[in-house]
Amino acid sequence: MSAAAIISNWKKKEFKPVYWLEGDEDYFIDEIMEYAEKKILSPSEAEFNQTIFYGKDANWTDIVNACRRYPMFAERQVVLLKEAQQMKDVEKLESYIENPLPSTILVVSYKGKTLDGRLKFSKTIKKKGEVFLSKKMYESQLPGWVNDYLQSNGFQIKTKALNLLIEHIGNDLSRIVNEIDKLSINIGTEKNISEDHIEKFIGISKEYNIFELQNALSKKDAAKAIRIIQYFDANPKAVPIQMILPSLYGYFSKILSVHQMPDKSEKALKPVFSFNAHLVEQVLLAVKNYSYSETEQVILLLHDSNLKSIGIGNSGISTGSLMKELCYKIMNLGKKRA
Repeated sequence: MSAAAIISNWKKKEFKPVYWLEGDEDYFIDEIMEYAEKKILSPSEAEFNQTIFYGKDANWTDIVNACRRYPMFAERQVVLLKEAQQMKDVEKLESYIENPLPSTILVVSYKGKTLDGRLKFSKTIKKKGEVFLSKKMYESQLPGWVNDYLQSNGFQIKTKALNLLIEHIGNDLSRIVNEIDKLSINIGTEKNISEDHIEKFIGISKEYNIFELQNALSKKDAAKAIRIIQYFDANPKAVPIQMILPSLYGYFSKILSVHQMPDKSEKALKPVFSFNAHLVEQVLLAVKNYSYSETEQVILLLHDSNLKSIGIGNSGISTGSLMKELCYKIMNLGKKRA
């Protein structure tokens, strides 16, 4: 069951006695917990019928005792256990979960971890309640998810602006939402988000960013690539090398995958790249400019640069010089072939 489905059921007053929220993606866990804390009960009901525990400081007996209380002046009570992954003896809640009180809704957040499904504790939760697994979103899913989030809030976003946002932030959904919310406050009545909005209010340059560097490398536009690298070197906090190298690695890994596709037409690539026409055009250009073996060499160069960036085999070269050297080597691949 998805986060949206759980919340939808709650809105219809359909509850299970126990909800166990686990996994690597904090955003959906936080979304469910926030609704449980602020919406299941009215403010007057919550005053007497809501108890919040934090895993680091919680005692399992106190949680069980709270769960076994009957609600006052309300149909149900809500018990929230946040950060349960920090609780040493969380499995001792099994005694209550085996026989939960129907008038209590126990919601547990267990971030960054998952229970071993073979354990009796895990099986008991699944039998008596609802286990929600919150997974990190795949990169290919991000454009659609961000678009849906914006549309649900009355906004549209241009493709280039969307690329800027995702390339800069990655799949950190909480941060993406925070940036979008900040953006929505600053753009006033404007409902169509552009690259200018992203640059002005989020601070991501529309000219000097990772997406534009990928584009320059794909075209083998050395002058543009060096200008972007110089900007990165002058603004290391805005675009750190720890963000640049993994992004380029992921991009050229996709190029390698495209080389292995029997059909490399624009039509075949569009579904692979979330129907992003700009990205498909860029990828096709990269496939043309870098053969399969050359793309493999690019990935090896990126791996070597990553090692140097963390001090392995690095004889004191600066980050800016390292990136310039990397771009020079990438650009010169295939010159003999050409």
